[in-house]
Amino acid sequence: MKVCLDEDISPDVAAILRSMGVNATSAHEAGRQGFSDREQLELASAEGRCLVTRNRNDFILLTQEFFAKGLPHAGVLIVPWTVPPDNFRFVAKRIAQYVKRAGNSPTEYLFDFV
Repeated sequence: MKVCLDEDISPDVAAILRSMGVNATSAHEAGRQGFSDREQLELASAEGRCLVTRNRNDFILLTQEFFAKGLPHAGVLIVPWTVPPDNFRFVAKRIAQYVKRAGNSPTEYLFDFV
């Protein structure tokens, strides 16, 4: 599974993920700061990447819309706000664990991040 980090997650997490063997990029690295949530999800989906974000509510609504309309969607992983955003290694480790468990076809829609 490939992941794309939304702009609310540090690009440092993407660098750590890559050092762990995860195919990861970030909105920051791709020059996508300021893009709408819809644009972020569309671009991640077009690249076959699960979008990783802290923006729970907006992406739940977008995911429901994408599924209802049959639009491409490669998944969304929500990082809870209770996880400190500056604990880059912890965030990366948990994302890597999810990627390993999910493989190429995520079947889990809920993941115990903490």
